[in-house]
Amino acid sequence: MNIKEKSSFLGLVPFLIFIGIYLGSGIILDSLGVELAFYQLPAPVAIFPAIIIAFLIFKGSIKEKFETFLEGCGHQDIITMCIIYLLAGAFATVSKTMGGVDSTVNLGLTFIPPNYIAPGLFLIAGFISTATGTSVGSIVSLAPIAVGLAEKSGVSMPFVLAALMGGAMFGDNLSIVSDTTIAATKTQGVDMKDKFKENVKIAAPAAILTLILLIIFGNPDSIPAITEYNYNLIKVLPYIFVLILAVAGINVFVVLTAGIAISGAIGLYYGSFSLLGYSKEIYNGFTGMTEIFLLSLLTGGLAALVTKAGGVEWIIGVIQKNIKGKRSAEVGIGVLVALTDVAVANNTVAIIINGPIAKKIAKKYDVCPKRSAAILDIFSCIAQGAIPYGAQMLILLSFTQGKISPLQVIPLLWYQMILALFTILYIIYKKND
Repeated sequence: MNIKEKSSFLGLVPFLIFIGIYLGSGIILDSLGVELAFYQLPAPVAIFPAIIIAFLIFKGSIKEKFETFLEGCGHQDIITMCIIYLLAGAFATVSKTMGGVDSTVNLGLTFIPPNYIAPGLFLIAGFISTATGTSVGSIVSLAPIAVGLAEKSGVSMPFVLAALMGGAMFGDNLSIVSDTTIAATKTQGVDMKDKFKENVKIAAPAAILTLILLIIFGNPDSIPAITEYNYNLIKVLPYIFVLILAVAGINVFVVLTAGIAISGAIGLYYGSFSLLGYSKEIYNGFTGMTEIFLLSLLTGGLAALVTKAGGVEWIIGVIQKNIKGKRSAEVGIGVLVALTDVAVANNTVAIIINGPIAKKIAKKYDVCPKRSAAILDIFSCIAQGAIPYGAQMLILLSFTQGKISPLQVIPLLWYQMILALFTILYIIYKKND
């Protein structure tokens, strides 16, 4: 994205309007008792007035603004995410139709006590995202299973989904192959191992405390009657295969495409669908991701307009004015990248935008580079894992078919909250090396 060195609060106005419309309508309808309040106004429609306003109030010709908008829509990160959406939708739909979800859920219920489902998913999601460097891949792999486990076990679905989100962001933050780690270490000029060692001092205690809380409060609302759950191990194979490939570090596009092929082969073998039916299920999976696909494209375009108009630079300027010393510099770096992430809804882009600025702040106030790298990564992941219009939250909730709203999950994001608290305490009490 082209980033201009200018600062203007006006640049933030369209994005604030989008957030106001999207969240405001959901909150109002929810207070009125409307069912599925946050899904009454489609998010791609909610963002459209903000885009129109951006074209009206920002300087430049219509052609220039449209080119900037299209550049944001076509950004590599945005297009990559959109293709992942389509493949994830196809894999989920084909696997569900051939009976994979039911078999996997029943297998889990057979061997995992209901009160350990949430902490179990937290651990598995953390392991996968740490190994693969992608929170999205972890969520795509586990979300359908998590939804099914929550429905059958009696454990609160928002609670289970929040646990999954926490584990996914834990791994995304720590992984040495994560885009966020690469961006944070490269912009701060530190080795990945040094950033990891600094980061794990904060993230590991936060994860342990989160696990303890998930075990204590993870009891189901009602204990389901003891029953024998039927499952077919062959129909579980696509999920095992996808998880193994993901952990092995295979490209996510290859992983999901292979998963679609294996689920299709099993479905054809067991007569779950015909060859033509298989193709229709793939397309159904594609269309099921239409809303999130469109929202990601439009958000990318709006983010480019906001950035070029100086909205992000305005946030940066406000933060820098309030830095007085080493500790406030570290807090400022964290707040800076978190607010930028809220504005652009992409933690890697937020780090890339703020990395050079954070490095200057760190040098001026004698902040150790490995600390500034860790703080950049931590706060970007905290924000990205909590915003309702972020890719992680959108993908996670897409598997609930509108049954769960962001407001039901966000208050239960204990890992993100604990991580933020531990990071602040670390900044206050831990001296720079």
